[in-house]
Amino acid sequence: MIHITLLLVITLAVAVLAAPPTLRYYTPLTEEQAAKLASSRERNLWQWSGQTQGDMILTPGQRNGLIFENYRWINNEVPYELDPIFSEAQANQIHEAVRAFAASSCVTVRPRRPDDVDYVYVTGENTGCWSYVGRIGGMQLLNLQTNGCVWDHIIVHEFLHAIGFYHEQSSTERDDYVIIQWENIISGMEYNFDKYGPELITNFGQPYDYLSVMHYDAYSFSSNGLPTILPLDQSYLSVIGNVEGMSEIDINKLNLMYCQ
Repeated sequence: MIHITLLLVITLAVAVLAAPPTLRYYTPLTEEQAAKLASSRERNLWQWSGQTQGDMILTPGQRNGLIFENYRWINNEVPYELDPIFSEAQANQIHEAVRAFAASSCVTVRPRRPDDVDYVYVTGENTGCWSYVGRIGGMQLLNLQTNGCVWDHIIVHEFLHAIGFYHEQSSTERDDYVIIQWENIISGMEYNFDKYGPELITNFGQPYDYLSVMHYDAYSFSSNGLPTILPLDQSYLSVIGNVEGMSEIDINKLNLMYCQ
């Protein structure tokens, strides 16, 4: 009996060690969501990835990665490691896209070294594009579905979440710049358009940014093909959510967040 019990304990221990990283606080996809992701050709697939506001995984009680410094990365460095699922071309595209951070700020997103304890592990599962917000501690996952998420603007978007950014349209002052068309939003998806107060998030004194790579597009979660977000300056209607990389204001906020 003792030998059987010992064998069972050893077997369970091996199984735990061999298990994939736990998806803490991840919201599993419904069958409908998974099917949509598998067949989607959406430019901003992250918006449909089933997490908070589409692609953010928040820890309990977390509603900010900008003000609270415990979510900041040590020495302004974000180490990352890629899952072998990515092709050589996709891996090179990810490496190239994240070089933009060091090129425009004091933040370096670099391949993980053996002594890095806190790091981002980039997976490519068929669950969309998503990330934790800010530094969580230890290994944290960031997913770039190989079919639909390995694009420069999405790579930068998800790594900005990991660095500590929220979506632009959840800014405290957003109602001075955009009108949320609640009647056009898919029923049950209204929570994706929550905004946060100044006690939780900050724009570091920067103006609202229609050109942010962190902005929803105008038709996000539309139930009828009509806009859900109307910029007060309607010349930006086709621009929001359709930029290719960080805007000047995104870069300013990144520098204000980490470099000062």
